[in-house]
Amino acid sequence: MLLPEKYILVGKRPVPEPDLVKWAQWYERAENRVVKQTKLGEATVSTIFLGIDHRCSGDGPPLLFETMVFGGEHDGWQERYATWEEAEAGHERAVKMVRETAPGGAENGLRTLRAVA
Repeated sequence: MLLPEKYILVGKRPVPEPDLVKWAQWYERAENRVVKQTKLGEATVSTIFLGIDHRCSGDGPPLLFETMVFGGEHDGWQERYATWEEAEAGHERAVKMVRETAPGGAENGLRTLRAVA
């Protein structure tokens, strides 16, 4: 049996949504797709819920969350996760990575843009 490839969030828990129209309507209106965004000087670390399984090959849980770095030395870096909790932890690792290589030190320009409680 194939796993559904489209998901919505109920709270912070991904739930399969096989109906494309229902999924699209939810995705268009959902306010909890952003896990966290952090601005660090020239770079922004963004972690979001993708809504579609991005596991390209192999076994394992669906990869439904993604952290990406936009701008700065690590521009284009990304990592994907199966759960909200993994995504939060991955976001913090990415922030640490960017901070450690930011011009002017670890605290240069740190601002949390958005975080979902």
